[in-house]
Amino acid sequence: MSDRVPLSDVAAYARRVEALGYDTLHVPETVHDGLMVSLLALQATTRLRVTSSVILAFVRSPMLVAYTAWDLAQVGEGRFELGLGSQIRQNIEGRFSMPWAEPVGRMRDYVESLRAIWHTFATGEPLHHVGPHYSFTRLQPFFNPGPHAYGPPQVWLGGVNERICELGGSHSEGFVTHPTNSNPRYLREFCLPRLEASAAAANRPRPQVVTGSMFVTGPTAADVDSSREHHRAILAFLYTTPAYRRSLGLFGWNELGERLQAMTRAGEWDRLSSLMTDEVLHALVPQATWDQLPAVVDEWFGGLVEGVMLPVPADPANDARFAEVIAAIRGSGI
Repeated sequence: MSDRVPLSDVAAYARRVEALGYDTLHVPETVHDGLMVSLLALQATTRLRVTSSVILAFVRSPMLVAYTAWDLAQVGEGRFELGLGSQIRQNIEGRFSMPWAEPVGRMRDYVESLRAIWHTFATGEPLHHVGPHYSFTRLQPFFNPGPHAYGPPQVWLGGVNERICELGGSHSEGFVTHPTNSNPRYLREFCLPRLEASAAAANRPRPQVVTGSMFVTGPTAADVDSSREHHRAILAFLYTTPAYRRSLGLFGWNELGERLQAMTRAGEWDRLSSLMTDEVLHALVPQATWDQLPAVVDEWFGGLVEGVMLPVPADPANDARFAEVIAAIRGSGI
C-alpha cells in the first residue's frame, strides 16, 4: 500500500485490493500511524489479511502495542498480522526523541514482552516479564481486556542481515525481506538457511517468508521500460545505505555501494542511477510484462517463499486484467 493514500481513501483502497484477489494488504508507516490505517482497512474488508509492514516498535511501549494489536485481531476476526520494525538510530533519536539501544536484542525483548502480555490477556494469569530492555510485572484485572475468540495476532519481522534473520526464525511467524535483498540467490544462500536453522534450534516451524522484491512490470513492453527506470533510481538510492548491501556482496559488487555512497557525500544525487547498470538490475529484480509475470514469479520464487508483494495497477481501469494475473500466480502455488 502506498504510504500516500489519504486516510479518507483507505477503506476504498482496501476493498479494491480485496476485489483484485490479493491475500494480504501490507500497510506501511511513514506519514500515517500504521495501526490506525490497519484498523480502517480491516473494517472495510471481510477476507483480506492486513499486515502492518512495518510499524516502528521502539517508539511505542510494548504494552500499548499489545492492547492495539489485541483489539485489531478481534476487529479483523483473526485477519490482522503485527509487523514490527526497528528503524535507524537517527530517526529513533532525532525524529521521535526516543532512546536507542542495540536493535536485535531489543526487538527480541520486545516480542517476548508482547507474548507475555498477551498470555495474561488470554488467561488472566499474573503478568511477569523481566528482560534486558523491558519489564512488565503489573496488570490489575481492571486493565486487562480479557480473552477473545481470535487470540493474539501473528508477529512478523523483517530485515537483511544475519542476526535479524536468526531472530525471525526463533521469534516470528512471518518474515518479510527488504526490497534490496530479495533475489533468489540472497534467499537461498543467506536468508533462508538462517531462518531455518534458528527456527529448528527453537523447536518451532520456519516462519512464512514473503519476498519484498521489487518488480519491473507493466501491461506492455513500454510500461516495463518505464518501470525499469523508476526502479533503477530507487535501488541506486537504497544501496547508498551500507546495511542494505548484502546482495551486492554476494554478486561481487561491493564497490558499487561504496561509489554510490561517495556520490551522495559529493551531493551528486541526480547521478546515482547512472551506476545502476542493466546487468545489476536484471540480477536483482524480476522484469516482465503482465502476461509474462506469472511464469517469471514462478521461475524466481517458486518453491522458495510463501508470498510475493505485487504493486496494485496505477490505473483502476486495468484491474480486471490484473486480477487474472494474480489468479494465475496463485495457481502456480505462490
